[in-house]
Amino acid sequence: MPKRRDLRLTELRESISEPSPAEALALQQQGAILLDVRDAGEIAQGSPKGAVHLGRSFLELEVEDKLPDPGCTVLVLCSSGLRSLFVAEALGQLGYADVRSIAGGFERWKNEGLAFEMPRILDVNARERYARHLRMPEVGEAGQLRLLESKVLLIGAGGLGSPAALYLAAAGVGTLGIVDHDVVDRSNLQRQILHTEARVGLSKVASAHTAIEALNPTVKVVEHKLHLDSSNADEIFSSYELVIDGSDNFPTRYLVNDACVRHRIPNVYGAVYRFEGQVSVFWPASEQPGPCYRCMYPEPPPAEMAPSCAEAGVLGVLPGVIGLLQAVEALKLLLGVGEPLVGKLLYYDALSTDFCILKLNSNPNCPSCGKA
Repeated sequence: MPKRRDLRLTELRESISEPSPAEALALQQQGAILLDVRDAGEIAQGSPKGAVHLGRSFLELEVEDKLPDPGCTVLVLCSSGLRSLFVAEALGQLGYADVRSIAGGFERWKNEGLAFEMPRILDVNARERYARHLRMPEVGEAGQLRLLESKVLLIGAGGLGSPAALYLAAAGVGTLGIVDHDVVDRSNLQRQILHTEARVGLSKVASAHTAIEALNPTVKVVEHKLHLDSSNADEIFSSYELVIDGSDNFPTRYLVNDACVRHRIPNVYGAVYRFEGQVSVFWPASEQPGPCYRCMYPEPPPAEMAPSCAEAGVLGVLPGVIGLLQAVEALKLLLGVGEPLVGKLLYYDALSTDFCILKLNSNPNCPSCGKA
């Protein structure tokens, strides 16, 4: 007497088309979507190029994000061609009109000598660490892998750099470079949360390295224990794709701006003063070009108009707010989602709890990014 499973498979094969791997490849090249429903461990052994990866356990939850068009042709691939039949049936019940199961699965695909690649996937630990990201269609596994491959440079390990560094590390940004020539002072601890009492007197980059490593040991931290100037800026910036400027003086801000313009990379700017803060993204080389820092401030204001935090003071939590907003802008840029603050300045007044956004225009005569 046939087993119930065998009867079920026979029923499925009578209603679901089973192209061979070669036929499936030809259909994929014509625009069909190849859906690999194997587990992460199986996919690590190889997967057809261009396949969409969606494990069976998340099928109903994520299929609309992976396959937004129910009218497309879907070619389902598993290891041997059995699981894919059940997945094909489930997709049909979800409203997908043309779903086919690849006969023989990936085993037959390999045996017939068809091309495949070894995709980079998240290991078990990474899947657990970044589980909340993986549930977001705007991030997902592809976005998380993008973050793990990203290289971000932080100018300063102080009030703004501290929260930005910690949250970028927590988010899984693979490489964080930190530029700072200073040492940890006790007066820093009111706002610079990278550092601790036990590390007073230690260099800030070394202290930052210790804190980041404790939070996420998979992040590579590159220490640039130096004073940033025109002799080293270009060499340092050439290794990164995005810069977070947490500096607190105009010469450094102009230097950071000009180096970012030359290297065509985004400059995520932040500044704080007592109870006020501002954030912007200066990126003249973006697809929708915006101004650079020199467009906003062609010349530095008089010293008495722009006192430092050491002179004017700053509410300890304010750099946390602004530094986190810089981290948000950085993640949006790295993932290619949302609308970054290019051509806009976000202003925050902590006393009145007011946020406002000001439009910034490019200066065609800007000596850094202008046409001249």
